[in-house]
Amino acid sequence: MNLRPIKPKRVSDQVFEQLRELIFRGELKPGEQLLPERELAGSLEVSRTTVRHAINKLVTLGLLEHRQGQGTFVTTPDGQKKNPLATIIAVDEVTIHDLLEVRLGLECNAARMAAMRATAQDLHNLSKSIDEMRATIKTGNLGSEADAAFHMAVTFATKNPVQIHLMRNFYDLLFLGIKRNLSHLYDDPDNISTVLAAHQKVYEAIADHEPDRAETAMREHINHVQEWFRKR
Repeated sequence: MNLRPIKPKRVSDQVFEQLRELIFRGELKPGEQLLPERELAGSLEVSRTTVRHAINKLVTLGLLEHRQGQGTFVTTPDGQKKNPLATIIAVDEVTIHDLLEVRLGLECNAARMAAMRATAQDLHNLSKSIDEMRATIKTGNLGSEADAAFHMAVTFATKNPVQIHLMRNFYDLLFLGIKRNLSHLYDDPDNISTVLAAHQKVYEAIADHEPDRAETAMREHINHVQEWFRKR
């Protein structure tokens, strides 16, 4: 057997993984400012140098960006100029229908994997996103950020790093780039109820660890969105 020695993780790697997880789950949202190094170091009970190393790795990955005189922020689509998907959208005449077709494949697969691998923490994050969306809508706002957070929480539950990176880049462009289109979707109270019910259905299938049911629930959800845009 080809066995390799187990190496303990460096503290900076653990900090890096915690911050990356918050970004991938949507708890740290695009455009949101990160706490100052001093506060992060205090909360995590590590040195500022350790925090700085972790942040620099996230900057290198394109997940965070330094803004002179302002601080460190979670990147937005405009800040990810090397994103190949952004380049395609800028050059070709990509429509919302094109994006939704890709979303259908990615998310149905994500829901299936999530149903097989979701932890108690993942289920908590999914439920929390649904509650946040419901609360945001009651205040008269769109709830699109909580919507995106729910779908990212599903993706994070797959535990597949490639799937997570793909979906995060995709959702930066889908949810923020077409916010104006989503506002029309949420104009109709019936659509809001349908979206919330669909999220709940996906969540319950994942919580019950039923892959087929989770995939079907996600497919029905995205098909509804596709159909709505076709009628516009």
